[in-house]
Amino acid sequence: MRPSFGLCACWTLCILAFAAAAVPAKAQVNPYQGGTPGVTGYRSEVMAEVMIQEDKFMRLAKAIPAEKYTWRPAPDVRSFAEVLMHVSAANFNLYKLVGTPPPAGFEVKGFEKSSTDKAKVIATLEESFAHAKKAITAMPDADLEKSFNWFGGKNTERGILLFIVRHGAEHLGQSIAYARFAGITPPWTEDAQKKQPEKK
Repeated sequence: MRPSFGLCACWTLCILAFAAAAVPAKAQVNPYQGGTPGVTGYRSEVMAEVMIQEDKFMRLAKAIPAEKYTWRPAPDVRSFAEVLMHVSAANFNLYKLVGTPPPAGFEVKGFEKSSTDKAKVIATLEESFAHAKKAITAMPDADLEKSFNWFGGKNTERGILLFIVRHGAEHLGQSIAYARFAGITPPWTEDAQKKQPEKK
């Protein structure tokens, strides 16, 4: 990805994060208020972030017009559809590291390029987050401190969950920046704008 685009994505994510904090949108998922049924402790904290990411990815995916799913800001980067399918692939694949295997028949190779159909991409994204939440719920707290080799060093299953959340956050920021470049206002920003009093 081009450095200038990456910098823009970073600034866009920061601005939207501050806006969301200043004007909470009623339509947004708030697991810190509503809770994370089935999990407590650290897994609850991870689940909360996954639920928020799911809500934003799903709302943004629905807001993107079908004809924009093949749009990309440059020839050498992922399209909208490819980013969303990449996130889905990660949700299906990465939780095997903490004990939940991918669905039967899933193949990570080529998965992100397997569809540009809006309805199918959205359905796949939804299924992948259901898989992620099931994996977090099924994981015993006792496994959090299990250690194994990781990129030439060591990591724990606790760290793996953090890595997965960070990975999703990176691509959420990318998707928000894509939307802005393509003239699409993220739905939660529209919510916030509607809550602002009209200037006289």
